[in-house]
Amino acid sequence: MPEVQEGRAKRADAVRNRDGILDAALELFLDNPRANMAEIAAAAGVGRVTLYGHFASRTELMDALFERTIAKAEEQLAKLDLSGDPMTALERLVASSWRIVDAFHRLLAAVELELSPNRIREHHHKPMQRVTRLITRGRKEGSFRSDQPVSWQTACFYALLHAGAAEVRTGRLAEDEAQSAIVASIAAVLAPR
Repeated sequence: MPEVQEGRAKRADAVRNRDGILDAALELFLDNPRANMAEIAAAAGVGRVTLYGHFASRTELMDALFERTIAKAEEQLAKLDLSGDPMTALERLVASSWRIVDAFHRLLAAVELELSPNRIREHHHKPMQRVTRLITRGRKEGSFRSDQPVSWQTACFYALLHAGAAEVRTGRLAEDEAQSAIVASIAAVLAPR
């Protein structure tokens, strides 16, 4: 019986270490997208052996951190009411999505240094399904144009949201201007012809 309890304690320690590493990495990457593994280990209060025991590379750590961040964002977006007028629902979706992207746009800068565009896109699969469903419904109801593929319209939503984050990150667009610019741009893409 003591061996079982000891095993559980070790697993609990491992989970706490992993979560602590991810938390520390997030804080570091928000300030410095190029933070290295030694800095992450120090910030997490673990040794490099422990860090590398959980994540074999900075890329692997970044992938896990981004996956966790997207999962938390998905929890928030899942609560969003997208019923009613499709354009109004789209505005609510953009506002909620933008708040999440805005909060983590500096993390995205770090992610873009490590992960391929395809891998970043893979992480967005579940949230993007929500966009695709809304666009599909809007097309059926005549609120959105239907002369382009839904996949293209979904890609435009994704690209405009991330372009807004990049513009804010580089100082070319103020944070308070970004949301309205993104909403207007996405609405223009989807407006019926």
